[in-house]
Amino acid sequence: MSSKQMEETMKKVITLTLVIALMASLLTGCLSTGATTATPAATTAAGETSAAQTAGETVEIEFFQYKREAQSTFDALIAKFQEANPTIQITQNAPADAGTVIKTRVASGDVPTIIAVGADNLYTDLAKAGTYVDLTNSPELANVQSAYVDTIKMVSGLDQVYAIPYAANADAVIYNKKIFADNGVEIPKTWDEFIAAAETFKKAGITPFYFTFGESWTTLPAFNVIAANAAPADFFQKVNAGETTFSEGWAESMTLFKQLLAYGHDDNMGKAYADGNTAFANGESAMYLQGVWAITDILKANPEIDLGIFPYPVGNPAKVVSGVDLLFSVSAKATPAQQDAAMKWINFLMEQGNATQYISEQKCFSAVKGVSQEEPTLAGVKEAFAAGNVVDFPDHYVPSSMTLDKLLQEFVLDQDEAATLEKMDQAWNEYKGRQ
Repeated sequence: MSSKQMEETMKKVITLTLVIALMASLLTGCLSTGATTATPAATTAAGETSAAQTAGETVEIEFFQYKREAQSTFDALIAKFQEANPTIQITQNAPADAGTVIKTRVASGDVPTIIAVGADNLYTDLAKAGTYVDLTNSPELANVQSAYVDTIKMVSGLDQVYAIPYAANADAVIYNKKIFADNGVEIPKTWDEFIAAAETFKKAGITPFYFTFGESWTTLPAFNVIAANAAPADFFQKVNAGETTFSEGWAESMTLFKQLLAYGHDDNMGKAYADGNTAFANGESAMYLQGVWAITDILKANPEIDLGIFPYPVGNPAKVVSGVDLLFSVSAKATPAQQDAAMKWINFLMEQGNATQYISEQKCFSAVKGVSQEEPTLAGVKEAFAAGNVVDFPDHYVPSSMTLDKLLQEFVLDQDEAATLEKMDQAWNEYKGRQ
């Protein structure tokens, strides 16, 4: 078997295992009762209990995480943790544009104790740079569904594991059920039906999609799904081997993405993610091209909204894009006492009651064994999960140096497909040239 065939086989195996894990999280009840027992004393990377913490001295750690919508959930969990662990003081930091912030901080040597991001190119870059403690043999991984551990290995291309997977997500269209019903629009099953629905809303004076391209990353949810379904399944294998280009493999994806841009509002580039959550909650658009991670803030803004989700109708069958949405890594620069405290905090978060609180409030899926998601608003992706129509985020395989989000943001302005694809090819070639 060739190396290319082996890689493709591995991707299929991981996809199948990930589907099983997601199904377990979405469709079944908790497999056990009560909280998972946390490690009695968290250990440092060397496996030794911190003398500072044993002596009862206060240890301060920074919890840097990129999900601003989850701040209040983590605030509550931090308060609960610190009540039981008064000698550990946790400062949560969830800045805007967290990816840029953390790369700048790491480059300057200012590394937070815990870095919580997704299983993507940022995690990979930081892992390869020696930022994290090696957690390959961490006992915490035994409490994580193996599919998620396999996923971060596949994304990073590393045999070592530098993070504890915590939550997974689904990239799906969020829609306002009342607006759909009032206008006689049914959930679209094909791309043509999707565009026809957008056209119906537009003619009725209703904004079809509320875009928030003032933040470049918000171009990615829709484009990721389009590229995952429209591009050849072996695209990244071939582009890595120099057998294809973005201009060739992503041409259709750019065309489909461009179609969506005709159905936004009057200030697509002037609105940010938080603006979109509030606007959609207030009924200012029929659909919102985000993922399940946006639902929490939408419901905070309007608890009465009747919303649902459905897979982006790209491809036949359409695949739901899903991946490890949140993982916890520990800084290799942290002191032994800080590493010890960090692992104690991570163990606390993995207790079933706390893991359930997180996925219930954040409308996502748990990587922790025995923790299930039973939120009715997520029912729209059950069929895709059951059929195994799940695929990872394409941008997880794109190096951060390509700044895919920035290129797509520029495309929103000039809508020049050929020029944008050429820029992608140039950025990719520069990346490969540095390897």
